[in-house]
Amino acid sequence: MAIWVLMGCVKNRNFENPEEICASNLAANVTYAQVKELYVDKTLQIQHDLIIEGYIISSDRSGNFFSVLHFQDSPVDPTEGFQIEIDVRDSHLFYPVGSKVYIKLKGLYLGKSKDVFKIGGVFSSFGNESVGRLPAAVADDHILMSCSENSAIQPTLVSLDNLHEDLTNTLVQFNSVEFSEEDTGEVFAVKTEETERTLVDCYDNRIILLNSGYSDFRSEVLPDGNGTITGVLLRENDNFKLVVRDLEDLDFTEDRCPDLQDEFTSSRIFISELADPDNNPGARFVELYNSDSAPLSLKGWRLNRYTNSNTDISSTVELSGLTIAGESTFVIAPNAEEFEMIYGFPPDIGVGVNSPADSNGDDNLELVDPFGKVIDIFGVVGEDGSGTNHEFEDGRALRNSNITEGKSYYDFSEWTIFNDSGDEGTINQPQVAPDDYTPGIKD
Repeated sequence: MAIWVLMGCVKNRNFENPEEICASNLAANVTYAQVKELYVDKTLQIQHDLIIEGYIISSDRSGNFFSVLHFQDSPVDPTEGFQIEIDVRDSHLFYPVGSKVYIKLKGLYLGKSKDVFKIGGVFSSFGNESVGRLPAAVADDHILMSCSENSAIQPTLVSLDNLHEDLTNTLVQFNSVEFSEEDTGEVFAVKTEETERTLVDCYDNRIILLNSGYSDFRSEVLPDGNGTITGVLLRENDNFKLVVRDLEDLDFTEDRCPDLQDEFTSSRIFISELADPDNNPGARFVELYNSDSAPLSLKGWRLNRYTNSNTDISSTVELSGLTIAGESTFVIAPNAEEFEMIYGFPPDIGVGVNSPADSNGDDNLELVDPFGKVIDIFGVVGEDGSGTNHEFEDGRALRNSNITEGKSYYDFSEWTIFNDSGDEGTINQPQVAPDDYTPGIKD
């Protein structure tokens, strides 16, 4: 008796690579840039016999990529990258890293999501079409392997502070990076959840490492050293993220970066002008001044407002991420558009109503450094400014020109104050914008 055993064809990452069928009679007839120019303002189906070529740079062998192929226009120094959505599991068996492929575009859909182009099948929802996965049954009709030998893909060496959109969907390498202190001791990904971890360099530049909760290495602890990482650079609008193919893309065997001192204090930064114009509350502002010749990072600095007689902080402006140039002003406005319309130039930052820059003249302000020290103060915390020597209602508080440093207590002798009352040595002379104010100029 003969026994026949029927074996199905199953794609499994533990099987040997399938027999390759290659195309030797194809050639690219369009560039990536020309394909992207077809897109106007919505997803479209490509109707012309267009072919692009590329080199595969992603791999789902370790499960960190899923249903997508990333490819770039050259194995070395690429100028552009692209991605195609496919419903093919274990695609690394059919499209290994370094293989040259031809993409026949006719019938595929071209779309744009978060400012990044992609091609694939179509996904429809409530009458709206977007790019979806190309069914496995037709993937071979559109993605054809070249008969040339696989190429060694050389990642582009880049730095975290010099990323640009042309690198999107290309293979890149970062040197001298490490996982942030907040992520130290964590695993790559939470089970079944896409997980973000933060990579930093020695200058505190950062990028997100995106990890799949289904990857083979999700439960591995993040390396705690410093070193090199290679991966596919993704982008969502202006935000870049990195995805590695497996743990071989990481080599973190060097010592971590020395502690970076990027928070500084200085008594040479102080409040130089406060404005509450009689004719337009939208023209209010606070001006800071740096009397030192060197610029200073404002990381960790903040400006606090104590409204009326409050002893608790009413509102705060966080100044992290900003820099005040040497011997220069820094203008903070509650309404940036109104400020620019009135004074003819934009403030350094706009911070909204009810902020420290939106005082009606009877509040108290303090400038605090990253270490919690009060560097400068206007007014007396706990005392409503009305009728005092720190009232600038409908007026202006101007720091005298001979002042070069802040002071941790209020000293009326350092100020010239205009208001609508003239009490306690102030000047009863309401001020109007823009004529009576000099934002951006240290008087």
